[in-house]
Amino acid sequence: MYPAELVKPMREDLASAGFEELYTAEAVEKAINQKGTTLVVVNSVCGCAAANARPGAKMSLDNCKTPDHLVTVFAGVDTEAVNAARDLMVPFPPSSPSMALFKDGELVHMIERHHIEGRPAELIAENLKEAYNDYC
Repeated sequence: MYPAELVKPMREDLASAGFEELYTAEAVEKAINQKGTTLVVVNSVCGCAAANARPGAKMSLDNCKTPDHLVTVFAGVDTEAVNAARDLMVPFPPSSPSMALFKDGELVHMIERHHIEGRPAELIAENLKEAYNDYC
């Protein structure tokens, strides 16, 4: 578990862009299973989350089509919420950071850590925008 003061600015990075923070399994299931599209970002303290994942997720919102709902859980902190999100991301193995797009509760697009690590935020944003254009 990471100290709250360490993760606070990392949480705020996504929250300031309109992402709702989820802390419980119930909140995750409700968010993902609602009608429409939901982007779930599994946030992390690692460098690739700061340099690639969070900026890419925020840049992706500059698109004609965007998800109806934006939510985030924090790996290493919100254990219950992260586990619930990862359970709904099967068959993909747990990874953080990661991003998943759901439509009406069904997983339709996944970006795992190995798709984030070492890739520029702009490329991640473009990947998400293509998914938004297909599913949103």
